[in-house]
Amino acid sequence: MGTMTKPQFKGKRYRLDKPELLAPAGNLEKLKFAVHYGADAVYIGGQKYGLRSGADNFSFEEMREGVEFAKKYGAKVFVATNIYAHNEDIAGIEEYLRNLYEAGIAAIIVADPAIVDTARRLVPGLEVHLSTQQSTLNWQAVSFWKEEGLPRVVLGRETSLEEIAEIKQHVDIEIESFIHGAMCSSYSGRCVLSNHFTDRDSNRGGCCQSCRWKYDLFQDDRPEGAWVSEEEQAEAATAAPQRLQPGITQLPLHQPQDNPFSMGSKDLCMLESIPDLIEAGIDSFKIEGRMKSIHYVATVVNAYRKAIDAYMADPEHYELKPEWLEELQKAANRPLNTGFFYDTPDHEDHIYEPEEKAAPYDFAGLVLEYDAESGMALIQQRNNFKPGQEVEFFGPDNTFFKQIVGELWDEAGNKLDVARHPLQRVRMKVDHPVAYFDMMRKRK
Repeated sequence: MGTMTKPQFKGKRYRLDKPELLAPAGNLEKLKFAVHYGADAVYIGGQKYGLRSGADNFSFEEMREGVEFAKKYGAKVFVATNIYAHNEDIAGIEEYLRNLYEAGIAAIIVADPAIVDTARRLVPGLEVHLSTQQSTLNWQAVSFWKEEGLPRVVLGRETSLEEIAEIKQHVDIEIESFIHGAMCSSYSGRCVLSNHFTDRDSNRGGCCQSCRWKYDLFQDDRPEGAWVSEEEQAEAATAAPQRLQPGITQLPLHQPQDNPFSMGSKDLCMLESIPDLIEAGIDSFKIEGRMKSIHYVATVVNAYRKAIDAYMADPEHYELKPEWLEELQKAANRPLNTGFFYDTPDHEDHIYEPEEKAAPYDFAGLVLEYDAESGMALIQQRNNFKPGQEVEFFGPDNTFFKQIVGELWDEAGNKLDVARHPLQRVRMKVDHPVAYFDMMRKRK
C-alpha cells in the first residue's frame, strides 16, 4: 500500500467536523441495521430513478418510517436518483421529487443535469449531491458544480488521494468518496454490456453484472480482415464449439482444465487508510452495497465506525486494530484492494480466476431481549442453528465473543433440537451480556 504527503490546506475550506460514515440500505430493515451499527447517514433507492432496480427499494411510506427512525439516532437519509434519464423518464420527476421532500429525505444523489435543475427549481430545500456517475475527477469540474449550487460532489472512483487533496485546496465544497465495496470494471459505471447481453439498461437501474460472468475465449482461423456475412454470424452463434462452418476452425485459447475467467474487479477496502482519507479532506466515507446482506452492512459499518472514532479521538496515537480487518474478512465475498487511491489498478486487481469466497459466515440470529439475572437471551432466528454449534456474537457497543450453543427453547418453553424456522424466536443461555440488535453468526 502506498503513502502520500499530508496535504497542507490553505485559506477557507468547507468540510464536516468529523467524516460522515455513509452506508447503503437496500430496504427498511437494512437501514435500521446500518444506523444501529454506526452509520451517520444512509443512502437508499426509491422505486424510480435509481440504479439498483434489483434491490427491494423503498415506497414513500417506508421512506417516512426510515427517516423517523434515523432521526432518533441523529442520522440522515439520502435517496439515489442517479439514472441518466431518457425523455420518457422525465414525465413523473416533479411529483417524485415533491414526495421525497415531503417524506423528510435530506438529500438526493443525482447524475443527470435535467434532474439537478428540476430539483433545485422545484424543491430548493432538498439538497442535491452530485453522483459518482458524473465522473467528476478535477477541481475545476467540482468548482462548476459548486457554482450550480450543489453542496456536495461524489467523486468518480478513478480519483486518487492526491487529486482529492488538490480539489479540497481549491474548492470549498463537501467531497464524498467510495471507500469500500464493489468496483465497476467500466469507467464510473458507464457500461453497456448489460444492455447488449440482456436488454437491461445499466444506466437506468438494470445492470446484470455482465463483468462477473464466466467467459471462455476462442479464435477462428479466418484470414484477418475477412468479411463475415450476417448468415455466417448466425451460423457461428449456433454452431458446435469446434466447427463454426466448413473451412473455419474454432481454436480454444484456454486448455480444457483451465477455469473460465471474468472481467470483474476486486473489491475496494480502505480501512487501513483511514488517516490518509481524513487528511486528504474527504468529508463522507461511502460504503457500496445496497444489494448486500444485513450481515455485510452491519459488519462493514461497525468496523469503519470503530476506526474513524479511534482516529478522531487521538490522531497522534491511532493504531489500526487487527480485529477490525478480521471482521471485514468475515463479510467480504471477493478479494480486496485500494482501487485508484494510491495507484492505477492493473491486471492484478481484476479477478480472472474463480472468485475466492472469503465470507464463511452466515447471519444466524438477532438478539431481541436479554435477562441479566438468568443470562438468557431471546434470539430471532435468521439461519438455522442448533446445540453444539460454535457461534459468534457481535454488536455496535463492542460486544464480541464466541460460544457453543447450549440448550434451546421456544417461547412456550418447549425444548428444540434445532432453530429451523425463519424468524423463529428461541431462548438460549449466553456466556456474556448481549443487547438488543446484537447479531449472532455461524460458520457456513
